[in-house]
Amino acid sequence: MQRSLLLAVLLLAAGIATVPAQQTSNDANPLYRPFSMTMHTMSVPPIAGVPFSATAVIKNEQLMPDGTVQTSNNINLIGRDSRGRTHGEMRARVPADFKGDPQLVEVHIYDPQAHLKTICYTETHIATRQPQPMPHFAANPSRSFNPQVKIEDLGTEVLDNIDVKGTRRTLTIPPQVTGTGAPMTVVDEYWYSEDLHLNVVFRHNDPRTGVQSIALTGIKREEPNPAFFEIPAGYKVVDMTPPPDAPVNHVRTAPGSPAQ
Repeated sequence: MQRSLLLAVLLLAAGIATVPAQQTSNDANPLYRPFSMTMHTMSVPPIAGVPFSATAVIKNEQLMPDGTVQTSNNINLIGRDSRGRTHGEMRARVPADFKGDPQLVEVHIYDPQAHLKTICYTETHIATRQPQPMPHFAANPSRSFNPQVKIEDLGTEVLDNIDVKGTRRTLTIPPQVTGTGAPMTVVDEYWYSEDLHLNVVFRHNDPRTGVQSIALTGIKREEPNPAFFEIPAGYKVVDMTPPPDAPVNHVRTAPGSPAQ
């Protein structure tokens, strides 16, 4: 599995994106699918016929130089309709004890039928639209056996009335690489819903950066309000379609990955 601190890892303005490995690899897990999340938002795969809405609580427990832990949250609404259109928010990061609704900064909408990505900027009331192709789904990308990675099956659970399958991936970094004279372990834990094609819970524990996690709450399986996938009234729409001679940047990823 690849990790690109998209959780940055949180996606910390950075984040984590992961990809499943081949069955011959010790990273293999047929019930795990990749997803990406950042410190600010989470991408939803544009899969038709599986509508839902939920609140994504992204928590960052960051280890500070003085040894203390600073905790902050992002609390965003996400959703998908029966057509596969997706909605994701980017709200301001707030302290863990914050009360109320964090400031909404951006809304990301993707329409897989029109192949259009829209970003609504709340401060300027501008919405940019540009073509974005569906991901190219690559089946079973190859991965070599990694003796430093251990995969554990955590069994099944029911979270928020959703059946999920748990997996723990432990990466042991050898002493000669850590520079501390001691090995270091980085642990990722996923609770994946085969039905929703999403990780309902994800937790990333790295002693160098702290703990980042995401949990979906208040999951509703009915069709979201159509307005969830429309540009709000009063926004100026700006067409960001590149010139005809501009190079095309195709998105290549594995089954179940997000479109944005």
